[in-house]
Amino acid sequence: MSDTSVFDQPLVFGLDIGTRNVVGTVGYKTENEFVVVAQYMLEHETRAMLDGQIHDIGRVGHTIAKVKEELESQIGQELTEVCIAAAGRVLKTVTTNISYDFPEETVVTGEDIHTLDLLGIEKAQSILKEMNDTRYKFYCVGYSVMKYFLNDEPFSSLESHKAERISEDIIVTFLPEDVVDGLYAAVGMAGLTVANMTLEPIAAINVAIPENYRLLNIALVDIGAGTSDISVTRDGSIIAYGMIPLAGDEITELIVQSYLVDFNTAEQIKLSSGMDDQVTYKDIMMIEHTIPSKDVWKLTEPVVDKMTTEVAAKIKELNGDKSVSAAFIVGGGGKIHGYTEMLAKKLDLPAERVALRGEEVLQEVTFLQTEIQKDPLLVTPIGICLNYYDQRNSFIMVRFNGERIKLYDNNKLTIVDAALQAGFPNEELFPKRGKELNFTVNGTPRIVRGELGESAEIYMNDRLVNINTPLEPNSDIVIEASTQGEAAVCTLEQLDEYSSSEMKVIVNGRIVRCPKCLEVNGSLELPSYEIKEGDAVETRSFYTVEQLAAFMDVEVDMDHEILVNNRVATMESLVYENFSVDWVVLSFGAAAVDPAELPIAEQPVTAAAGGTEQTADETLAETAEAEDAAENEAQNGTDSEEAEHGMPQAPSSEADAAGAESGAEQPSEGEAQQASQKTDLELVVFINQQPVRLTGKKNYIFVDIFDFYDFDLTASAGRAIITKLNGQQAQYSAVLSEGDQIELRWQEINR
Repeated sequence: MSDTSVFDQPLVFGLDIGTRNVVGTVGYKTENEFVVVAQYMLEHETRAMLDGQIHDIGRVGHTIAKVKEELESQIGQELTEVCIAAAGRVLKTVTTNISYDFPEETVVTGEDIHTLDLLGIEKAQSILKEMNDTRYKFYCVGYSVMKYFLNDEPFSSLESHKAERISEDIIVTFLPEDVVDGLYAAVGMAGLTVANMTLEPIAAINVAIPENYRLLNIALVDIGAGTSDISVTRDGSIIAYGMIPLAGDEITELIVQSYLVDFNTAEQIKLSSGMDDQVTYKDIMMIEHTIPSKDVWKLTEPVVDKMTTEVAAKIKELNGDKSVSAAFIVGGGGKIHGYTEMLAKKLDLPAERVALRGEEVLQEVTFLQTEIQKDPLLVTPIGICLNYYDQRNSFIMVRFNGERIKLYDNNKLTIVDAALQAGFPNEELFPKRGKELNFTVNGTPRIVRGELGESAEIYMNDRLVNINTPLEPNSDIVIEASTQGEAAVCTLEQLDEYSSSEMKVIVNGRIVRCPKCLEVNGSLELPSYEIKEGDAVETRSFYTVEQLAAFMDVEVDMDHEILVNNRVATMESLVYENFSVDWVVLSFGAAAVDPAELPIAEQPVTAAAGGTEQTADETLAETAEAEDAAENEAQNGTDSEEAEHGMPQAPSSEADAAGAESGAEQPSEGEAQQASQKTDLELVVFINQQPVRLTGKKNYIFVDIFDFYDFDLTASAGRAIITKLNGQQAQYSAVLSEGDQIELRWQEINR
């Protein structure tokens, strides 16, 4: 608030923005009293407010500016901050309990109590958010502590006591954002910022009903021009707030219609009828009339009856469906003739227990301007000033993505609070994963998660910040929403079941390693197949002969005889792990191997048991023995399905396969060694100028060098392979001789 060397204390500027007029009060608080240094009241030029709600912000702002200028001239200094109060239109209240536990027994300070109040307000806001069934956004405009508890025991004051836990019952009041926004906009047009905001009945009760009276069950009715605000005390605290949209303007409007006068003249008639025996006025035809005040009372009696009936009903509702012990009336509307007497009847109270409160409740208020009379009209403006010292309920204004928003200042607001207040979707603050992919592999559920998107980019006053950055008043906040990552993509070849699983087949005497095929929803698919949501993927441990030939890129047709495990087969015959497959070109009734169709041979395979190396020919010998055993099984009728298809089934397990091999007749070690010595030929060739010894065969063709020279055929990266034999382009089937010079490399690509 304002500081000055003229006054002993900083000044507080309170503004009661009523439906009919605006009352401004400037003063300061001492230990025992509130000193009013300046006071000014100005009526609205037009009906810019109705029922406590600002309808014409510009006109109300203009009236506030005039009141501000007048007060500044009285005190001789500029006013920049103001305390205001809102009428209880569409009022919501939440009563709750909040507790705070200290880590250890602690002396309670005023700051601890303030923190407890803020925690109660936040809890009430959460409760209201859940129960709000209207289109309005609500803001806290005031609160009252009903009871304090020290270590769960009721206490009238907590400060300076030692405690492990403090708690309170608190009633928090809320109003719709349009009411609050209108007030902020109007004072803003007058060049003022809001230092504190409260509710009109809260402001009034702080003056009209001192704390020592609140043990009694008392109702306070603040009757303005547009609304009648109600509060109820009991057991030492305020227990409820309420409002009805009926007040002094209801009577004024009736006088306008009955006496054919404008609104201002009707107001004068209403006020004069309560002070004088006769009323003189001019109607819109400029005809002067003089009527007894009793005529005005008789005219307005039905409206007064309606007002008091609704006020009495609201008081009983707030008080647990029963009447109160007494009622105090404040505000200009309370001066209406017959109002207090009629309200007493509706509350079933003696007439003396319903009374106007003015000078009686302003005993601790000192006016430096002696011409000011202590009046019920001044109770609320002074209460607004006093509320500044008790509750500093201010708001922070920010601009969020171009929209102006207001947040209740609890001294710990962050960017997240602004985003939530503005309704910014929580999921757009944090990065989002792309759509996940769900499928099964061999009956087991598998999930591939989508890519993670980018986090939201948050700027405050063009400065990059994070979501937990404290808010700065009047800052400009921009949030660029987080993004969603790419949806999950997975192909069959990316599955471990594809890359780590293979089967060995002996084709034309050479070992060929084939990846186990994968079926999707019962159909064989290529490795590049993109798995779809809900797909069922199964590994398949067999090939057909046709699929095996396609994998090896070998053309097998009707000119070939096909043998699977030395038995005649077809292109549709099934080939399992360790099966032998031979396809030979038919020539004059004898089978001959087509060299062009030979697959690329692998390095000699290490035996699974025993740890000794075997050549391809030795492996072939063992495989032939296994085939003989399988054939014997088929002839003995142990496999009806095999006989039906003309080929053996795959062994059901490794043990079965081993048993089949052990049951076959094997040549002696000496016989095998002699056969090997008769057929083996050693040959030395030079590959890329390095000598390479070829062993284990009776003759060699160009393609055999890959069995003895380490060259990665999968590393093409789009390049062609250079194969030269003695300086000439080599064919894979070219016969090798001793000392041949071989060039083998990838062709470089010019970029």
